[in-house]
Amino acid sequence: MEKFQLQIFLNIIGIGSASGILFHNNSLFIISDNSSYLYEYAINTEELHKIALVENPKENIAKKEKYDFESITKNGNKLYIFGSGSTNNRNQMMTFYLETQKTKNRDLSELYVQLRTLANLKEDELNIEGSISIEKTMYLFQRGNGSQSKNGIFVVENDKTQPIKFHSISLPKIKNVETTFTDAIKVQDKIYFLASAEDTNSTYLDGEVLGSLIGVLNPETFEVEKTIIISDKHKFEGITLYKESETELNFLLCEDNDTEVLEATIYKLTLTK
Repeated sequence: MEKFQLQIFLNIIGIGSASGILFHNNSLFIISDNSSYLYEYAINTEELHKIALVENPKENIAKKEKYDFESITKNGNKLYIFGSGSTNNRNQMMTFYLETQKTKNRDLSELYVQLRTLANLKEDELNIEGSISIEKTMYLFQRGNGSQSKNGIFVVENDKTQPIKFHSISLPKIKNVETTFTDAIKVQDKIYFLASAEDTNSTYLDGEVLGSLIGVLNPETFEVEKTIIISDKHKFEGITLYKESETELNFLLCEDNDTEVLEATIYKLTLTK
């Protein structure tokens, strides 16, 4: 992973503040932390389809009112979309069924209280920014950009046979600011994660973006094995696997531009194995 190439893959008009991305059947499913839509962009036809996640969906929702959807993951024929949990109205999980195109809403307030208690987080410090669903296990990535700087991974068993676990993770710094999780994906037997450095100690207020890195984490030991800085100016918030060969991994990344402009630039990141 010592060598990488980062380039613009495409621009999509109609999506702002992209916070999560998932590649499936030659389409990109994209969420925005300012919007209550799930966006489906067909790469071949360049068509954008908006899927309402709630009644009376909106774009560019006011900060204090938004659902703050920050992570998207796939398990079987379902897409799971998580609110960050950083305020009371950000505790929703949306399930989108690919076969029926139906959406189901679940309030995760009770679970999020358990996560805060387990990790000893203040009420405004929970900030779920990434998720990975594998069989009956959900990995939720806590972005430690609160005052305690607690990065970590919650491991939640769907059948509740095992207690929830929290693994605290220490991440490298960029320009003397510790990076914090923004998304993750499992490829083969490794977790590839994004982390960014932002000059703020608030889960609510944005700060100056100092750069982003990609890292490799062992899902058994939760040890960070490798990291490499891929930008000194972008805050990449979503990652999905696009193509894989014997020598390369191609990921697609989305960036939160923290503006109300409805335009998303998707980047392709190529890593040499």
